[in-house]
Amino acid sequence: MQFLADLIVSGLAAGAIYGLFGMAYAAIYKATGVVNFAQGEVAMLIVYLTAAVLLRIPLPFWTALLIAPLIGIATGLVLDRLVIRPMVGRPPFAIVMVTIGLAVMIRALIVLAWGSEPREFPARAGETVVKLGGIGLYPVQILAFFVLALAIAAAWALLRFSRMGLAMRATAIDERTATLMGIDVRRVAAIAWAASAAVSSLAGVLFASTTYVGPDLFQAGLKAFPATIVGGLDSVIGSAIGGLILGVVENLTGGYGDTALKEIAGFVAIVAVLMIRPTGLFGARDVERL
Repeated sequence: MQFLADLIVSGLAAGAIYGLFGMAYAAIYKATGVVNFAQGEVAMLIVYLTAAVLLRIPLPFWTALLIAPLIGIATGLVLDRLVIRPMVGRPPFAIVMVTIGLAVMIRALIVLAWGSEPREFPARAGETVVKLGGIGLYPVQILAFFVLALAIAAAWALLRFSRMGLAMRATAIDERTATLMGIDVRRVAAIAWAASAAVSSLAGVLFASTTYVGPDLFQAGLKAFPATIVGGLDSVIGSAIGGLILGVVENLTGGYGDTALKEIAGFVAIVAVLMIRPTGLFGARDVERL
């Protein structure tokens, strides 16, 4: 029983990071109707930039969680201005292909600027195990829960009570109609990219602090993509919950089954969920009037 509890709690901790990545995917889709396949690469770039700052100015780990989102916002705005804004009005498929090209470009840039050797993240949250109800957690795992909770609260407030949240939903449904109604779709896209980069930067820093900083760090974002599909691609909060589910499923699969199956558990979950609910667990169903 203790083993099961350990697997579930540690799975939730890993799922918190997946959930942050999932929210980043969903934020852009919610606002633009486009899947950003460069999400992991954008997070990786921000982690490298954050690590470069911390190498020059040694600071405690918690400051990295403040610096990274600021760098993320700036990075998201720059990418939107240079890459995404010229594509406004183009078919979503064309924009998706641009994000794939952007992913390849960022990977190449990372290797050119920092090399291919992995390195340790300059700041650590601490190695002292904290016991909660007999279950041991590292400080970074507790931080992951806390950061995800804050991100969920912020996303709920934005989408529920702000005009920008309403503009995001309208733009995703029909960009042309939203423009005719007076919504600045370019501004909506810029804010979505900035917010998405900020959230994914938190996930990237938390993940890098438990592993390393390397040119394959983008794979963490790719592994988190099933969380978005399971939770619902158009549901920011649902994607966060999908991340928690994915983390637990992976851990239970690795704990009670073959560890090799852990790598594909998320994609098996996608198939199982989509067969029952094609829009994901929390995704909105399309309603058509005849």
